Amino acid sequence: MSIETANAEPSTAAVAKGRTRNVLIVGVGGQGVIMISKVLALLCQTQGLQVKQSEVHGMAKRGGVVFSHVRYGEEVWSPTIPMGEADVLIAMEWAEGVRWLPFLRPDTGVFIADTQQVIPPFACRNRDFYANPAYATETPAEIIDMVSDGFALDAGRMAEELGNARAANTILLGTMSAAMDFPLEEWLSVLNQFVPKGTEEINRQAFLLGREWVEKTRLEPKGATTVRALEQQPVQPKINVRLEITREWCKSCDICVKLCPERCLDLDEQQIVRLKDPAACTGCRICEWLCPDFAIAVHHENSTATEVSA
Repeated sequence: MSIETANAEPSTAAVAKGRTRNVLIVGVGGQGVIMISKVLALLCQTQGLQVKQSEVHGMAKRGGVVFSHVRYGEEVWSPTIPMGEADVLIAMEWAEGVRWLPFLRPDTGVFIADTQQVIPPFACRNRDFYANPAYATETPAEIIDMVSDGFALDAGRMAEELGNARAANTILLGTMSAAMDFPLEEWLSVLNQFVPKGTEEINRQAFLLGREWVEKTRLEPKGATTVRALEQQPVQPKINVRLEITREWCKSCDICVKLCPERCLDLDEQQIVRLKDPAACTGCRICEWLCPDFAIAVHHENSTATEVSA
């Protein structure tokens, strides 16, 4: 899908000497990639810039790929970004960020990525916890060393600490804003038009948190990041697995039930997900990663016991 907009008076502060600016937003279904691209596109439009937006939708139930090209400037001809010409690459999932890296400008491009891993079921050859999946093995430090300007952050964890795990995309939007020249007030004004009613304040806090994180990190040595380790996990003792299900958030979509590789989930009488076979659960986290509404959280607890609890 492609969206084209144009206004008469371009903002000279937002465009570097008339050159078209390119922003590539990537992730998987359900992460809010399209929301970020729409906020940016509307912001550019309000600044009097010509904008072209092109996107491909994935499917949340399969962890499908989603990406969006946003190009803006005084005059924009094509809706898609050529390889090697993205000024900003923002990735809401780690492997997607690595996969799209060739599109980033090698000398001046800014790379921003959440270290969250959404590992598709077909990558899980061994679903026991701590097993090594067929997944991107590049670490944040390695990638940051490869790019001109890069940031890797655990936006999901930052959002949880803020009080709303769904605000991770807004935190990443805030980090992206620090790499662009638009006024802060304009960002916040446009953001309020896209977030659900009643969440304006938490999203404002999330946006500012991401923006402040970048400003603080710029003062630290290159490669200094607040990330979760992506190196291979060492062999660990057997653990207990506990599923935390937020019943109010479950919308009975049945995604987790159908895609659970161990078939240990089902829907109860109220059509809310439940763990029907605790002993079969390996804690692979596929249900947590694929739930579009964050209704499932998988907790791993070190223990000498072998029983798996719900």
